[in-house]
Amino acid sequence: MGKINFFPFSSSVNGINKKLPTSLSLRKLSRIIMNILLNFISLIGIVILCFIAWLGSENRRVIPWNIIFWGIGLQLFVGLLVFILPTRDLIAQMNNLLNLLLDASEAGARFLFGGSDSIFVPEPNRIVGPGPAARWIVRTVGTPYVEIPGDRLGPDNLQMGFIFAFRTLPQIIFFSGLISLLYRLHIIQPLVQLFAKIFQKTMRISGAESLSGAANIFVGIESAIAVKPYLQDMTRSELCTILSCCFGSVASSILGIHAFILRPTFPGITGHLVSASIMTIPACFILSKLLIPETEEPKTLGHVPPIEEDDKLQSPMESLINGGIDGVNMAVGIVAIITVILGLLALVNSILGGLANLPSPIGNIFQVITIQNILEVIFLPLTFLTGVSLEWNELWQASILIGRRLFETSIPPYLTLAQLNAAGQISDRALLIVSYVLSGFTHIASYGIFVGGISSLISSRRSEISALGWKALWAATLATLITGCVAGLFDLGNSAILGR
Repeated sequence: MGKINFFPFSSSVNGINKKLPTSLSLRKLSRIIMNILLNFISLIGIVILCFIAWLGSENRRVIPWNIIFWGIGLQLFVGLLVFILPTRDLIAQMNNLLNLLLDASEAGARFLFGGSDSIFVPEPNRIVGPGPAARWIVRTVGTPYVEIPGDRLGPDNLQMGFIFAFRTLPQIIFFSGLISLLYRLHIIQPLVQLFAKIFQKTMRISGAESLSGAANIFVGIESAIAVKPYLQDMTRSELCTILSCCFGSVASSILGIHAFILRPTFPGITGHLVSASIMTIPACFILSKLLIPETEEPKTLGHVPPIEEDDKLQSPMESLINGGIDGVNMAVGIVAIITVILGLLALVNSILGGLANLPSPIGNIFQVITIQNILEVIFLPLTFLTGVSLEWNELWQASILIGRRLFETSIPPYLTLAQLNAAGQISDRALLIVSYVLSGFTHIASYGIFVGGISSLISSRRSEISALGWKALWAATLATLITGCVAGLFDLGNSAILGR
């Protein structure tokens, strides 16, 4: 076996001219080493993020090793299914089927805002051949990730009349009605029970925690209603866990918005967001139990209780309509939150910008101080632990997006992420990891929604829930970062995993 020569010139041994590796092969080797290093950082990041949570524990002597072992194990198992094992083809097919729903959700919006020629909700590019739904079916039954001519998955579609209010908010209404209908038809409940039993049997947490966490994969605050009879007698640790799962996961209706925003540059995003929602729940169990360890005996320990449902059973059509109406309220709430928060941030930044006119050196300091920059600095070390990048500009940009979520919700950062990737200003690895991290309700606006919602169910413990809410928000934030670490760990640089 010959020795490898890394010098950029040719050599001759025994009269045989041997060409040495070119600079291209050296760059390839450098990229491989870089990818291995980034994957290692992602792996170490999981451990360090758990350690950070333990530092803030109410009782550092109680370490839930079983929950840590099985929680991380479940995350890694899902990661293997999604990224490595042949089952990733099934994930791609699920992604394509879910995208059928995204395409269908635009039909009502297109009718309301101008028909087939609407500039607000335009039709996809017309070509000779099957329509959008048929093309998704072709992608599903055919070879995964195959490109179908005329498919709407292209960077150009990101700028094609993309007006948030007209193209994404109607999807909340559609998905809210659809989930309500599926719940009424008892299609979701068996899946919730299945996940709940897996969580309870492996991590040995209470059945109520398991059930609420499993329900969060599919719905939002409604997950607390599933365990309403048990809330009053729950331990502090259980309440923190339930709140953490609410913050860390994302409701199906909002998941549709995130998927629609990123789909032009990340065709496989829908399936990945589902896997992110599943992976984040075990992480929420881990981190909430590290922050507030269980020192009491929960009443539902050892068994998963049945799902609590409303006494008044609605017909399927009533469920569909009422779900749509709930979606309207949710859409209006999102509009209000984004309008108020973005406006307030702009006002504060304007005030800080005015201070930049003060004499030096104070004025020089305020030239670079904004709310976003402050959050970027705070989240920079946490973003680094995900293994998103070793390039300073890209790492800084990723921390900007993750930091903005705290005040702005996930929607504006997702929009910026899609635009950056479409312009080639952020790598595919960063796109993948940041999209996993941003998936969740870990922002201050959700504090009022979840704390207020659960407090209304057990008003006698309102003050306790309000205090636990901040710990739960911190636990969920770390949980989404761990989910990003798992995505980074299994990212091997294969663009096919993005669905391209």
